Amino acid sequence: MAEKLPLQAVIVPVTPFQQNCSVLWCTRTMRGAVVDPGGEIDRILEAAGEHGVTIEKILVTHAHSDHAGAVADLAEQLKVPVEGPQREDQFWIDRIEDSRAKYGMTWCRKFTPDRWLEDGDTVTVGDLAFDVIHCPGHTPGHLVFHHVPSKLAFVGDVIFQGSIGRSDFPKGDHATLIHSITQKLWKLGDDTTFVPGHGSPSTFGQERQSNPFVADRVLARR
Repeated sequence: MAEKLPLQAVIVPVTPFQQNCSVLWCTRTMRGAVVDPGGEIDRILEAAGEHGVTIEKILVTHAHSDHAGAVADLAEQLKVPVEGPQREDQFWIDRIEDSRAKYGMTWCRKFTPDRWLEDGDTVTVGDLAFDVIHCPGHTPGHLVFHHVPSKLAFVGDVIFQGSIGRSDFPKGDHATLIHSITQKLWKLGDDTTFVPGHGSPSTFGQERQSNPFVADRVLARR
């Protein structure tokens, strides 16, 4: 019989932006977390229930509304703590309700994290431990959650399959984003799979080969 993996996750696309909310869990304890609940919490909870997962916390990569718009509602409904983002994203939390009128995301509400996270911190889910990596550029307080044993990272909007995060929003910075990717994420290993905030998962090795923005050959020409 194959050994059960310690970490499992399902992706639940939510909001008009089809943001990849993730429900992840420790297979030994069946305790889990929701990463980036941007909206549609009924669908998120249905996914957790289908797998028998008890949600014990919410993890936030960054505070754009499609990633964090439903954090307040979900935390209140489940009575669970919120961990992340890094405190530089307070700027975006303060603006999160702007999406009610702008994008029709009427559920968006401000929230206060129970724990702001910093580079080098650790977050736990059941018996699992995730490294916290501060990766600014898309937003100033953007975080990545990395489970080393599984070689799996939840990267929000830092990098995508074949693309990278936008840096033209307020407090975004392209050079900082490239630095976060090449100096922090590449160190996690080419064989590390990442779940992006939108689109399909990929590996860092694949993106180093083919990503038109950060492939090794592209950056070598600059």
